[in-house]
Amino acid sequence: MRVPSTPARRTILAGGLAVALLAAVPPASADSRPARGQAGSLVLIGGGLKENNTQVYGEIIKRAGGPKARIGVITAASVPESQDPNAADPDLCSNSACNGAYYAELFKRHGAADAQWLPLDIDHVANADSDAVVAQVESMTGFFFGGGDQYRYVTTLLRGDRQKDSKVLAAIRAKLAHGAVVSGSSAGAQIASGPDMVSGGESYEALRDGSAPGYFDDPTRLGYIPRGGFGFLRSGLVDTHTGAYGREGRALRLASDTGHDRVYALEENTALVVDRPGTDREHLTVLGPNGVAVLDLRDARAHNSAGSWSLRRARYSYLSDEDQYDARTWTPRVHPGKQPLLPGATVPVPVNTDVFYSAANPDGTPYSFRTTARQLAATRAQNSATATTFETGPRFAVTFTKARGFAAYTGDGTTAQSLVSLRIDITSE
Repeated sequence: MRVPSTPARRTILAGGLAVALLAAVPPASADSRPARGQAGSLVLIGGGLKENNTQVYGEIIKRAGGPKARIGVITAASVPESQDPNAADPDLCSNSACNGAYYAELFKRHGAADAQWLPLDIDHVANADSDAVVAQVESMTGFFFGGGDQYRYVTTLLRGDRQKDSKVLAAIRAKLAHGAVVSGSSAGAQIASGPDMVSGGESYEALRDGSAPGYFDDPTRLGYIPRGGFGFLRSGLVDTHTGAYGREGRALRLASDTGHDRVYALEENTALVVDRPGTDREHLTVLGPNGVAVLDLRDARAHNSAGSWSLRRARYSYLSDEDQYDARTWTPRVHPGKQPLLPGATVPVPVNTDVFYSAANPDGTPYSFRTTARQLAATRAQNSATATTFETGPRFAVTFTKARGFAAYTGDGTTAQSLVSLRIDITSE
């Protein structure tokens, strides 16, 4: 069958719904919070998980019991069969059932003893309270949530305005609390979020217009769900496809607007592994060919007046394969196999006029934000560099600065691979 397609580059949430949420929403209810002493782990992938990524699939399976692993696959973020015009064609289909079968087969191919699709989607919402599906959950040692539209997970597995757990979600939460692994890619990683889960938006429009609670048909509008997703990871906001889609700007704006001090910005085909999520010993590790950006807004200050928005003193740490992060102490721990980078380049950082990889720019380059940050780290010609948005009216400028506390690390002696505490300032021109 065909590999389930990743969401289109400029459309996070498909489905054509527009749900207006109240701006003032009470805090998430207690049943949405992780259990105390949670023993399980999370493996959250930033989307674009490739079939041959044995490192990430292997990590999920190892944490689920290795050769005894039994993986429950949930693809309720996909369209149901009833909305897939190619549902009858195994080579073209992309719906909850055929995507579930695809992932189940992949997990077995990578060494799981068993993998089964849990029959949940927006056409079968009642199944989330089915005792038969709960029994299926109880037989599993790990779970994988596929990509698509994270709001479909809210619709399928949560109940009512207060987003109470369905029976199936309550069973998965209990399994996590007792040692199971919960994994997900793209929307399946987003849904692990606590309050203020992002529901859509592009970086330029986010910086220009700000955020609003809701789920919107306009894919450029920065929206968020105040009660959040399943609340498995609450130490920071979560964003996905970050560098590939230029989402650093929207992540910073959403965090600033909603009062969050930290964002885990996940890149494609790469996992953020979270041990003991929701506890004071929460510990994170990056696995994969790209990385995870940790955006730190503890010292950041935003200013918004007369349609002009700015942000000062945010920090950007970029963690790559096998780097770790202590959530309680806010401490990145770069893998000891990487060495401090001594900048050797003497040329200035190249001009970057599309820092957030705009959809309006046919010549744009993915991972543009990360590229400028790494180029600055590798040169001794300057201590700061400014990149701008492709769009104007206003144009936003992002200034990267090697301020106190900054460090860069390399695996080959010349290339900046991991970055710690690069200062980020955003202003409008």
